[in-house]
Amino acid sequence: IRWVQDTGVPVLGVNLGGFGFLTETPVEQLFPVMEKVIQEDYKTEERILLSATVVRDGEQRACQTVLNDVVINKEALARIAHIHTYIDEDYLTTFKADGLVVATPTGSSAYSLSAGGPIVHPSLKTIILTPICPFTLINRPLIVPDTATIKITIEEGDSNIFLTFDGQVGLHVTHHDAILIDKAPHTIHMIKTPGQSYYDVLKAKLRWSGR
Repeated sequence: IRWVQDTGVPVLGVNLGGFGFLTETPVEQLFPVMEKVIQEDYKTEERILLSATVVRDGEQRACQTVLNDVVINKEALARIAHIHTYIDEDYLTTFKADGLVVATPTGSSAYSLSAGGPIVHPSLKTIILTPICPFTLINRPLIVPDTATIKITIEEGDSNIFLTFDGQVGLHVTHHDAILIDKAPHTIHMIKTPGQSYYDVLKAKLRWSGR
């Protein structure tokens, strides 16, 4: 997805093992599904992406596009992080926590879910903010429109804070950095497995029964 994100090429997710909400096609169905794809007999579902930029002293340090999430996390032996969060330049709160997950609806079933965030249908146009192990119970997950711009800074005394993009690349950040997150200008199109809905995948992955 990182390679084709801005090309318009649709993506088929194939489950080769674990949990994987993205990979709704089991490997044993790969060839029948691919035959339909080659014949252009398939449907896609549009998913939003997030763009994350790290700025220090007016200069851009990093810029990444993510499908799942941007995560601000303290390292193993670091003290609790103080994550100052702004929505459209309005101060929201300072999350006192082990970290903060900023996720897309697609990413709502990944790290954000493990941290106690909500499951959001992947076709919705929203951004989810989920604190990781917050110091106080009043810090709860928040869903905002995908038109919002999120700005995050770290308190001066905090150290060993790491920022990751989709769990694949990252960098250390300090109080000198501002992290800006908003909806990317392009979307990704996921190929849907014929005869299987998102709710079928959800029920199977979460082992929800009918009783």
